[in-house]
Amino acid sequence: MSEGQPLFVGGAWVAPDGGHHPVTDPATEETVGWAPEASPEQARAACAAAREAFGAWSRTRPEERAAVLARAAEIIRERLVPYADLARAETGATTGTARAMQVGVAAARFRRYARVEPAEWPIAPQIHEAGPMGKAGVTGALAVRQPVGVVACVTSYNNPWANPAGKIAPALAMGNTVVVKPAPQDPLSVYRMAEALQAAGAPPGVVNVVSGRDVAVGEAVVASEDVDMVSFTGSTAVGRRIAEVCGRDMKRQLMELGGKGAALVFDDADLGSAVAGIGTTFSFYSGQICTAPTRVLAQRGVYERLVEHLAAYARGLTVGDPGKPGTVVGPVISAEHRARVESYVALGRKEGAVLVAGGERPPLERGFFVAPTLLADCGNDMRVAREEIFGPVVVVIPVEDEEEAVALANDSDYGLIDYVWSGDVARAFRVARRLRAGGVGINTVGRNMEAPFGGFKRSGVGRDVGVYALHAYSEVQSLVWPG
Repeated sequence: MSEGQPLFVGGAWVAPDGGHHPVTDPATEETVGWAPEASPEQARAACAAAREAFGAWSRTRPEERAAVLARAAEIIRERLVPYADLARAETGATTGTARAMQVGVAAARFRRYARVEPAEWPIAPQIHEAGPMGKAGVTGALAVRQPVGVVACVTSYNNPWANPAGKIAPALAMGNTVVVKPAPQDPLSVYRMAEALQAAGAPPGVVNVVSGRDVAVGEAVVASEDVDMVSFTGSTAVGRRIAEVCGRDMKRQLMELGGKGAALVFDDADLGSAVAGIGTTFSFYSGQICTAPTRVLAQRGVYERLVEHLAAYARGLTVGDPGKPGTVVGPVISAEHRARVESYVALGRKEGAVLVAGGERPPLERGFFVAPTLLADCGNDMRVAREEIFGPVVVVIPVEDEEEAVALANDSDYGLIDYVWSGDVARAFRVARRLRAGGVGINTVGRNMEAPFGGFKRSGVGRDVGVYALHAYSEVQSLVWPG
């Protein structure tokens, strides 16, 4: 990129007040492009532009809004290769992941919300006796979904396509307008998404994007009087600060926060399936994903074999250039984050965990790489078992039986996604129902993108995905009349 990326405010590409900062390819440590540094004033201007655009957009027929989303999906699909190349360079994701799970999923989400859903439903008439309002009679009622207003979408660095699309698409489908504050590590992809929406016919101000490394930019967006709702994906610590601001003004919230997914592996489990599922922690976004099964609770009858197979699996993964076809594990996002992950591995060993695989930097000249790492003989009280590491690190804890496995799984500050592997499907479902988590994978790490997604405890507030996202980005209004 020869010139810096401008901001996108009120349908115009605007020069940032704070200049630009380099976006670094975590695999090569080279500069990918130059991201804009908005000022707090520009962030507030973006919120004001979204407020100005809200009235007309919210009154637009749902079919017309859906048509914009459908065109955006087609544009993203047509530009999949250059968009995925940028995503790979910004995030360090492998080419396959960038194409399928980042840009591909984003296009799919815009297509999904281009499908018009019913926004109202009748409520059974109520027969009532005479009361303070007069004689006896019948009242009818209708429940109607109304847009919330202006939605601030504060997005994560691990997937700059699927994550923003999962917020923007349902919000726009419901008639909201949005201000997107992307993560500073990889914001360029989000500007390409705004570019696609503009080309698809989104009116000025309906979509706005402002970025910056200064926390004051995000704070200005979240605190703006023009913002009615904040949808945030990121750490629990940041989520708490955002929630405090939202609470003062009674702003609606949707929070997808941290995770420390427990994977319960029982003696009768299909070992190959469990190893492949748990092994995604090493490869998928290099473990930088809140849904990863990072905390394995293995019954003693299978414990040693599971550790052995996981170690072999980890050692067999190709770490390196994410642009090469054979690469499975790319870098983590930055040198700072690599140091953080490495500090957790060192801490785990100090706490008494046994390093079975990984633990060292791969022999590569450049890039922020961490070898897939397996820590065994852990205790659930260790920090490596309780805190989100957000890297290619798996800890394994031995358990005696089902009761202990469930108790330790629930002994966590987090409750996003847990997993159960057992050959007895009835047992697996029974255990799943006892887990304090927003979702449970049963003999799989797969996702159903129509199933509600969100967490218990410190893993978040609210549910999205599928029709649940339409619920999240709307308010319910009751219309009542005499029958």
